Amino acid sequence: MSHRSLLAVVVWMTGALLSFSATAVAVRALARTFSVFEMLAIRNGTAVAFLLLLAALRPSVRAGLVSRRIGLHLLRNAIHFAGTAAWAYSLTILPLATVFALEFTTPVWVAILAVPLLGERLTQGRAAAVALGFVGVLVILRPGAETAQPASLMVLAVALAFALVAVVTKRLTATERTFSIVFFMNLMQLPMNLIATDRAFWRLLDGAQALPLVGLCAGGLLSHYCLTNAYRHGDAGMVVPLDFLRIPLIAFVGWKLYDEPLDPFVFVGSALIIAGILYSLRREARSS
Repeated sequence: MSHRSLLAVVVWMTGALLSFSATAVAVRALARTFSVFEMLAIRNGTAVAFLLLLAALRPSVRAGLVSRRIGLHLLRNAIHFAGTAAWAYSLTILPLATVFALEFTTPVWVAILAVPLLGERLTQGRAAAVALGFVGVLVILRPGAETAQPASLMVLAVALAFALVAVVTKRLTATERTFSIVFFMNLMQLPMNLIATDRAFWRLLDGAQALPLVGLCAGGLLSHYCLTNAYRHGDAGMVVPLDFLRIPLIAFVGWKLYDEPLDPFVFVGSALIIAGILYSLRREARSS
């Protein structure tokens, strides 16, 4: 990898890490006024407006406004809707570092689900990632301890939902553009979130919420945009280790802003999950 590509990966991953953290902090701040579904509706509505404006200004992306695989889009977004809502809710009741650490079990779930759903093999590297991921989860949750609460188990279910979304997304990418996937994600989930609300929540918007609203809306779009561009400039073996910096970064944010303790078990468990995924990536690189 050239120095220029390395610098591009670092810059894009810095943007991704800051965006993910900004989204989490924004959810915490807005939770005092809005429900999870209301926050997600605001984010979806803003994203749809922005993407439609982008399509109007750039004719090259307008083809993404039409799809022949609406059914698969709907399946993906129904699962993603449930997972995102549960993830946002978990940010309001669990330490931020715990949520992010357990969310990183998604690649482990993908490795398991890819066998029956995509016909992929469970190689030695992927099996090691699954085993170390399972041990890492046990270390973080410590069955019988205070952290092993239903909300923590809900985050594991969120990771499973995101893994299912990843599998369906892989099928969509065979025929669909990235713009199309992102556009239909927001377009379909907007009415889902609106139906789940029971009040005219937009009347509660005021200038005092401007900063967290920017964090919620811009962070949601920029995080995935930056992450995608990081993968464009570097391989997974470079991007994934930087992505795992989300855990210590969000742990620092939680400690600094919300006095959340720096739980050593979260870091040990995270290290086991990370080690398994990195080992799997190294095995995959050698065999390719």
